[in-house]
Amino acid sequence: MGHTLLCVLGLFLLNTLLYGHAEAKRPKAELRADRRTIPAGGSVTLSCSVNPSSGWKYFWYRGEKTSEPLNTQDAVFISDGPISVSQGGLYWCRGGRGDPVYYTEDSDPVAVTNRPVVTLQTSWPEIYRGEKITLRCEIKDGGDTEWEYKWSTPRSDTVTKHTYGVISATVYSGGNYRCMGEHKKKLYSTEWSDSFMLRVSGKLDCTDSL
Repeated sequence: MGHTLLCVLGLFLLNTLLYGHAEAKRPKAELRADRRTIPAGGSVTLSCSVNPSSGWKYFWYRGEKTSEPLNTQDAVFISDGPISVSQGGLYWCRGGRGDPVYYTEDSDPVAVTNRPVVTLQTSWPEIYRGEKITLRCEIKDGGDTEWEYKWSTPRSDTVTKHTYGVISATVYSGGNYRCMGEHKKKLYSTEWSDSFMLRVSGKLDCTDSL
């Protein structure tokens, strides 16, 4: 009886050492981006790697990570090497090989965003002093519901936050307007837009504005 028990314990310990050790050594994928901001009309190159690198295919995912298990159909791309993306979002990857597929641990996520653009929502070329204008902060592929917006305006010493990417103001002088987007779940944020120079026609008076 004692000998049998020792054998069972020995097999249990051996199994734990072999399989537990193998699980602990499961490699982790590494994700790199050649840049974090997508240039206008361009793309960002993402590279997934596993060390040691031999026989891996790379499974790519986009969006907020969850605790739900993933399968092959969840991948937005499957590749043998780097990929190019022109859509902003949160990306991560993992390696897989064999049949059935053995997966690595997921990489850490990397945020890729489009630079916002400030646009003037009017169809006429000139803006006059005392006229009300609307400016929009546009983030390509961003979706208005995902973001909170920060604005830097010529009449404010501080950055102001807005739930929506639109501000309206009665203007009395020109100046530079900039905006940026911050994901509502604080996952990532964009860079500041380039400055939009608003030019106002007419004589300046002392009335204050935004």
